[in-house]
Amino acid sequence: MQAFVNVFLGFFIFESVGAAPITDTIIYDSEFYDIPLGELPHPFAYDENKQSVETEIGTEISSVIQESYPSAPLIEEAEDEASTSKLIDGSSAQGSGVLGPQTQDGLPTCLLCTCLGTTVYCDDRELDAVPPLPKKTTYFYSRYNRIRKISRNDFANLNYLKRIDLTANFISEIHKDAFRRLPQLQELVLRDNRIRQLPELPSTLTFIDVSKNRLGRKGIRNEAFKNLDELQHLYITDNNLDHIPLPLPESLQALHLQNNNIQEMHEDTFCKMRDFTYVRRALEDIRLDGNPINLSKTPYAYMCLPRLPVGNLI
Repeated sequence: MQAFVNVFLGFFIFESVGAAPITDTIIYDSEFYDIPLGELPHPFAYDENKQSVETEIGTEISSVIQESYPSAPLIEEAEDEASTSKLIDGSSAQGSGVLGPQTQDGLPTCLLCTCLGTTVYCDDRELDAVPPLPKKTTYFYSRYNRIRKISRNDFANLNYLKRIDLTANFISEIHKDAFRRLPQLQELVLRDNRIRQLPELPSTLTFIDVSKNRLGRKGIRNEAFKNLDELQHLYITDNNLDHIPLPLPESLQALHLQNNNIQEMHEDTFCKMRDFTYVRRALEDIRLDGNPINLSKTPYAYMCLPRLPVGNLI
């Protein structure tokens, strides 16, 4: 009888266990969540109540995930910031386009031209005007185009600009303040154009080339180069000049005036008439060949120079 009771109880227990629902095993992967189980803010204990355990686990794991990974809005903000392109001047592209400010043709400057670092190359692009440039442009080249005029604001607020090269355009008019307000401009190249009048020039210039233009007798105002204390190279060849523009700054090293209409020179053009001890060592390169002037008629004009000018001595 006792054996029968034991068998009946065993069978009853087996059926009860078999009928009970199987609880899903919850696995905590410390590698995925990047935090040890023991370091959870509120370590949980095993509870026979499945719902209680699942709720507590879900709450704890959710808080761990939020602490370990940024929320969705932060990720989106980071992606937006990473996808915001910067111009060559480091400014945001918003409002001016990823490839620079818009030109009159509706194309960004750095798509129409080539921008490398802070240098903008617009050579041979059939431009008829200076395109708007990024604010931190340092060197600007726009050679072999069809630009006819330089306006007052073409280079406005370009405080980092050091070199402008507009060789071989059709420029005939330049506003008097087009270059004067550039605080760091050092090199200005305007050769092979149709310029009849030089504008005001900034005192920071070290290199000027206005060769092959139409300056003639009145294209260079009196004392145009007097205050250019850092000027080292001045090239005014092929301009039909009839005089040497004076005074020339002491810093000048090279003066090229070939193929003009200069017919005379004064003894104080380069030297000081009453100071025979004065020596002008910097000015070593003077070119006057191609002018109707006989340099031998004014020998005292070169006494202070380290070298004689190149030109007609007969």
